[in-house]
Amino acid sequence: QVQVVESGGGLVQAGESLTLSCAASGRTFSDAMGWFRQAPGKAREVVAAISWSGRSIYYADSVKGRFTISRESANNTVYLQMNSLKAEDTAVYYCAVDTSGNYYYTVIEDEYDYWGQGTQVTVSS
Repeated sequence: QVQVVESGGGLVQAGESLTLSCAASGRTFSDAMGWFRQAPGKAREVVAAISWSGRSIYYADSVKGRFTISRESANNTVYLQMNSLKAEDTAVYYCAVDTSGNYYYTVIEDEYDYWGQGTQVTVSS
């Protein structure tokens, strides 16, 4: 059974930084992984995604240049470094794992099989 655990959320001021961590256990090989977020009253959206190798990366336009996704080699641990945070980044952030063997990343929510419980990020302006 795959377990996905996020950590690192919190309350920060606009302009500050936070780093989220995600560890997915129960897998022998590295998988494509992604970070999503859901703000109150809005649909969940993809923030960033990374291939199993770490060589292919995707960022939503809204976070490009401010957020950095990275992963440890040979395991399913990923990070989301968030700089220059804005009030509109306030959301619950979810980590997800795609265990289909996808060579690249996916930005399609339904293609992720396992999800973490989410971690709250609140940015005050």
